[in-house]
Amino acid sequence: KKNGRGQVVVCFFGDGSANRGTWHEAANMAALWKLPVVWVCENNGVAQFVPIEDAYPLEDLSNLASAFGMPAVVVDGQDVMAVAEAVTAAVERAREGKGPSFVECKTARFGPHGIGNPDKVHGNDRDPRQIEELKRRDPVALFRSRLLEQGVLTEEDAERISREAEAEVAETEAFIDQSPFPDDPGMLDRALYAE
Repeated sequence: KKNGRGQVVVCFFGDGSANRGTWHEAANMAALWKLPVVWVCENNGVAQFVPIEDAYPLEDLSNLASAFGMPAVVVDGQDVMAVAEAVTAAVERAREGKGPSFVECKTARFGPHGIGNPDKVHGNDRDPRQIEELKRRDPVALFRSRLLEQGVLTEEDAERISREAEAEVAETEAFIDQSPFPDDPGMLDRALYAE
């Protein structure tokens, strides 16, 4: 906002983080100062190991935004275009100087909260049948199907894009595995902060 370049911060966070005081403090300051921030809440219904109904008295976390006077919208997080449209509108609003917005994406978690974590809720394994049901609404697969149906993408192009993406990920992983750890104490200062 200060540099006047029309830049917008888009902050992605999960439903569990919306319960933290640090988020509420940041949301309050963003609203108070009309900062160009778009809060995108990925609500998968499980905050690490706790189901959402045990953590919030709300069905939609977008209701939290009303405490800060910011507009909010709930979208199907499995629908790529719905998310893109909602975030685009929020970014435009922020660029117009109207302050922050909240976009809640109702989505699904297909695996554990993090690498090495068990996939549990209240200490019990998540039902594999439920996870398979959730995977039927994989946003990447749904978007691919949509583009194929609309004739925007051919099956051949879709396969080529998948192969290229998998190769790029494998190449990046290999590069990371072979790279030494940085030995530069000031690196994070330069990488995280800008004048």
